[in-house]
Amino acid sequence: MPRHVLLAATALITLLPAAALAQQAGNARSTGDDFHGPIVVTAAGLDRLDLLAGTSVVSGLELQRNMNSQIGDVLDKVPGVASTGFVPGAARPILRGLGGDRVRVLVDGLGTADAGNVSDDHGVAIDPLIATSVEVLRGPAVLLYGSQAIGGAVNIITRRLPERRLEEAVHVDAMAGIDDAYDRRQAGASVDLRLTPDLIFHVDGAWQKTNDLEVPGYVLARDLRSDLLADAAEHAADGETDEAAELTGLANQRGMVRNTASEQTSLGTSLNWFSGNSSFAAGFSYFDSDYGVPSRPGFEHAHGEEGEDHDHDHGHEAGEEAGHGEENVTIGLRQYRGDLKGVVDLGTGLFREARTRLAYTDYSHTEFEGDEIGTVFDVETVEGRLELVQNRREGWGGSVGVQFQHINFAATGEEAFVPPNETESIALFTLQEVDLGPAELEAGARYEHTTIDVNALDEHREFDAFSGSLGLSAQLTGALRIGLNGSHAERAPVALELYAEGPHVATQLFEVGNGDLDKERSWGLEGYVRGNLGPARLSASVYRNWFENFIYLTETDEEADGLPVAFFGQQAMDQWGVEAEAQLPLITREAFGLLADVRADYTRATLDDGSPVPRIPPLALLGALEANLGHFDARAEVQWFDDQDRVQGAETTTDSFTFVNLSLAWHPVEGSNNFTLLLQGDNVFDVQGRNHASFTKDYVPLAGRNVRLTARLSL
Repeated sequence: MPRHVLLAATALITLLPAAALAQQAGNARSTGDDFHGPIVVTAAGLDRLDLLAGTSVVSGLELQRNMNSQIGDVLDKVPGVASTGFVPGAARPILRGLGGDRVRVLVDGLGTADAGNVSDDHGVAIDPLIATSVEVLRGPAVLLYGSQAIGGAVNIITRRLPERRLEEAVHVDAMAGIDDAYDRRQAGASVDLRLTPDLIFHVDGAWQKTNDLEVPGYVLARDLRSDLLADAAEHAADGETDEAAELTGLANQRGMVRNTASEQTSLGTSLNWFSGNSSFAAGFSYFDSDYGVPSRPGFEHAHGEEGEDHDHDHGHEAGEEAGHGEENVTIGLRQYRGDLKGVVDLGTGLFREARTRLAYTDYSHTEFEGDEIGTVFDVETVEGRLELVQNRREGWGGSVGVQFQHINFAATGEEAFVPPNETESIALFTLQEVDLGPAELEAGARYEHTTIDVNALDEHREFDAFSGSLGLSAQLTGALRIGLNGSHAERAPVALELYAEGPHVATQLFEVGNGDLDKERSWGLEGYVRGNLGPARLSASVYRNWFENFIYLTETDEEADGLPVAFFGQQAMDQWGVEAEAQLPLITREAFGLLADVRADYTRATLDDGSPVPRIPPLALLGALEANLGHFDARAEVQWFDDQDRVQGAETTTDSFTFVNLSLAWHPVEGSNNFTLLLQGDNVFDVQGRNHASFTKDYVPLAGRNVRLTARLSL
């Protein structure tokens, strides 16, 4: 579809709410909505979506406990969620072993529009400090947000585009904290001002800074360290003492991962107008992040001579020490974003309301080698959607809509490994829900047409993706529900998977795409039980997915430009897994309460040739006791991660490990959580652990003992 057609449609869709607001104001239904009520950004009009889709929500004290620089690390205790954990400045969520383009990361319902799907070393362009809550979406509802989101979606909800009026004259949310393993300093705040009963002004800002990551023991994994020491011995035997000393020094690094410092800043503002049950909002935001990416030890590739330190004038420590004769790789990314949102009350007819969203983003991402610019990524994105939400009649509700996206991607520099390309997609979708008394039926469908143009290669690809889902649930008791979801999904390959070819300095891989890739197709079944069983809260799922033409990146033993070669391949894949969590009150008294919390998840994924899919997280278990003593909440938890020996090609195994985490929260105002002071110790026994899902696990272990102090205020 021509770009000017998309832009014209964008303008038309966006202006619809503004034009209708004045007409609706006179006869709009009166509303008693409170801005502090439940925030529902996803799937408006579907009453049981949280049950059928398996939505997990992280908010309040749990969000404060898990606050981190990147959203992937914030969510990694949610069953079925892991983190790419590339470095502290870049960690994207992985859902059920699937990441990259198969997981959509959203901000208030629209994509983050960064370069995160290009590589795991690219951070998510949103600071979790500004989030009021984070939703993890699975199941049929994901079809509302993209056919490519086969794994699911993560929606970060902020106060920038509110759903409801503000009751008080001023509302303030703020959080600040420090820790020692990252030497983190962080602070964020948002302020909402009620200029008139129908007009709200919002402003927010956040800042985080860390130094090099502190870890227990040797930095390098056992096998990698042994390889370097063996190479050092060979150099020493040949009389090359300098080279031997350098390799020995690399192998014996302890206590700190060099070049992992980071700094990020976020600013946002919006103006929100309400008229009856209709509303219109316009917002602008800016995100700035700089972080170091440590080099893979032992690979000295021909990308220039030893470089100088580089902090590109942002005053942080990333890149201060080049270490062992190699240039540091640092990344600086910037994003400017404009958002428009409209909700039009349509009364009591077929449709209850029209909801429109539009976002324009200008994203720039530069990879530096020392002082030299290696690669620059520029991504310009326009995304919009129009959704018509039905009035619920005789137990039937749902929504229908259209969504489009235009992405202009350019990578420049000597090591630009993906050619400039344009991707356009337009989609039609619907999600319907029928109440059958004790049972609930949900059906979803999505058609998405995608075109990819690479002018430099004279390449043009078009894909038509059809996806659908059907879910049925039944009430076992008044508060316990079981269900079964079936789904078929199709995902078009992205330009990276098709056309990549060249050295990617940040990942230390020579990536090679495959221009013959076909659509990825999957069929899935999921059975679940959710709700209350006596005093216990229970959620458990068992799922299985069959993939046709599954696209994956596999590292080989080959080398090019001194880097391991990684190819994008495609073959059938079989995946199954389980997720479970339960909370059981053990003691419930007026002055004291004790709660047990257990969580587990496991994913197994096997390619058609019998080899495992690379970088699948291992079995993970979490057990916790949480006590409430008036003004205090105390929590002790044990996290256990199994070893992972199901690896492919040059991928290495990962040992099991156990973390113990403790926290104590103080609420000084009785009966109110408006102010919370939280002291916590993560990994209190300073155990070494490695994230198997991370490309960098063999030389970027997880943080050691980390003592954190945070304060959260809501007024």
